[in-house]
Amino acid sequence: MSSYVIFADTGADISLSRLEEWGVKHCPLTFTFEGEGSSHNGGDMPIKEFYDRMRAGGVARTAAMNIETAKGFFEPELKAGNDIFYLAFSSGLSSTYASACTAAEDLAEQYPERRVTVVDSLAASAGYGLLLWLAVKKRDAGATIDELAEYCENVRLKICHWFTVDDLVYLKRGGRVSATAALAGAVLGIKPILHVDDEGHLINMAKVRGRKASIKALADKYGELRDTSQDGTVFISNGDCPADAAALADMLEERFGVKTELITDIGPVIGAHSGPGTLAVFFVGTHR
Repeated sequence: MSSYVIFADTGADISLSRLEEWGVKHCPLTFTFEGEGSSHNGGDMPIKEFYDRMRAGGVARTAAMNIETAKGFFEPELKAGNDIFYLAFSSGLSSTYASACTAAEDLAEQYPERRVTVVDSLAASAGYGLLLWLAVKKRDAGATIDELAEYCENVRLKICHWFTVDDLVYLKRGGRVSATAALAGAVLGIKPILHVDDEGHLINMAKVRGRKASIKALADKYGELRDTSQDGTVFISNGDCPADAAALADMLEERFGVKTELITDIGPVIGAHSGPGTLAVFFVGTHR
């Protein structure tokens, strides 16, 4: 049986050092600020600098991985005799998954003795990161590439994504809320509670007034949806609001006795669309 290598991309919001620790290869996705010719990947700009530029009015644009780029990442491993398992950023939010599938088909013709298995995570940020972490544990327990694909496809729709944003202007830019709703939110302090649905799309689920209420609403969702028969791991991600992330982790521990496994930054690829002040919780639930 051939050995296989796990790949993931920037959409998982897992640091490069942690990916290396997990034994996962990285496919960097890119972003640019409007008016600039240079492109950045998710790791070459300090996170605070990125969000400070957004707060100052900078508009960041992201780019999916194209077919040739995907082939460039995968081919060296195939040449080395390894098969590839790529867990991809949600197809509901990016065309990266589709590009990787086409790349896999092209490479199958060039390397018929090798395999490139691509699985759509239907997840984003540390929800994608949580699914990746579970996949790594499955790999380390001896799962074959087919067993790993089946496992990820079975568990991905139980990865709960619940988040709030501090300023609706960024969701307005992406068409997630209307200009009227964004203005009302700014004036009245309305904070949306959103999640990622079964197709991997962002869905606006509720509105609360004030930041403290929005953090409590995220903890409430954990209590409502957690599956006590499954892995109890919690990941939290934040868009340059570490104090709020710590407050949410403390609330989850106080109310439910659960310790957060990982608090991670929301990188530019996700943050360009959600903005500074985004706070999210991820866990395995009974359903999304």
